[in-house]
Amino acid sequence: MATTLPDAEYDRRLERVRDRIAESQADAGVWFGATSIEYLTGFDHIQTERPVALAITPDRAEITVPRLEVERVESNPRIDAVHGYHDYPGGRPIAIAVEMLSGLGAESVLADADGAPGTMGYEGPALSAFVDVTEQSWVSRMRWEKSAAEIDLIRESARWGNLAHRYLAEYTEVGEHPATVSQRASMEASRAMLDTLGSEYVARTRGTGPAFAGYITGPQTRLPHGHTANRRLQEGDVLVTGASANVDGYHSELERTMFLGEPSDEQVHYFELMVEAQDVAIDALGPGVPIADVDEAVDAYAEEQGISDLLQHHVGHNIGMDGHEPPYIDRGWGDHCENEHTPYDADDAVMRPGHVWTIEPGIYTDEYGYRHSDTIAITDDGIEWLTYFPRELEANVIPVE
Repeated sequence: MATTLPDAEYDRRLERVRDRIAESQADAGVWFGATSIEYLTGFDHIQTERPVALAITPDRAEITVPRLEVERVESNPRIDAVHGYHDYPGGRPIAIAVEMLSGLGAESVLADADGAPGTMGYEGPALSAFVDVTEQSWVSRMRWEKSAAEIDLIRESARWGNLAHRYLAEYTEVGEHPATVSQRASMEASRAMLDTLGSEYVARTRGTGPAFAGYITGPQTRLPHGHTANRRLQEGDVLVTGASANVDGYHSELERTMFLGEPSDEQVHYFELMVEAQDVAIDALGPGVPIADVDEAVDAYAEEQGISDLLQHHVGHNIGMDGHEPPYIDRGWGDHCENEHTPYDADDAVMRPGHVWTIEPGIYTDEYGYRHSDTIAITDDGIEWLTYFPRELEANVIPVE
């Protein structure tokens, strides 16, 4: 049972970026993205209009943060100095970051962006107005292949997501409101998770529990990103569920198509086509497989079955610290890697051990949508299923009494 990333993971990550800096002509690496900063140091924060800037040199790591984050980051063992500013805009965050770089002797930097992102109304100067900046995307690329320790956290996320999903199915009844069923399932799974893990759980949420389960229902299911409908559950409803849990910042994805009461012949037909499409995708996975081939295999299956017009999105995506991460299982991924405007090359077009995929081909008719999603890791010699809620029809029919 893994609940936190070991310190050695951060040491390895910092060593890798320091090696990249040493190979370059730059004096430091700089990161503004919240996920990249967390990935390198373990300091997690919510990206707002208040910029955070991490600077790494061959022998130091320093950070510029707003005053309200100072106490949260001061104890981080991987950060050697903290530079605070009062707030934005009066605190001049980029000016403080430039002062930090000057103190490090950094006149040229490799940065993940030329300044902080325009989040929540932030409008700041470019970093290149003060120092020489070359943009890089090292951390984004490093996150593609997960280590064994990262996969352990995703596996633990899947365990608690599975429990939340079981509660969701248990509490689903005709006449209930989908929002309150989702809240109840999420609360019960979170309570069980926190009671079981106790002090081992690393706090990662604000005001909500670490486990989640919910769904879109009825006609909303024909929209891949439909809303939770403001209508009570009815017999005959199709449900497209989603469940996960946050384990030290890592996530899994479990989705199922379920039926409230016995499904019609038409619903069974589309359900079975969807499961077969997912089987086609999963059978195509493996180390060394061109990523685009998996989406193309599902597309060929859909064309064979005469349902190509019922597909609305690609087969899946990587998952880890974010719900959606590159690379993407898309028929255009190979061409994307060869595009001169991306930092990728032919080696980035294939699946590798450590990739963790969501496999979620969906079928969307004029009435309902049908989609399972499973989280699956690529291993040295095949694949490992991380999610495990039953996929067959019988296990996804909720009886009506």
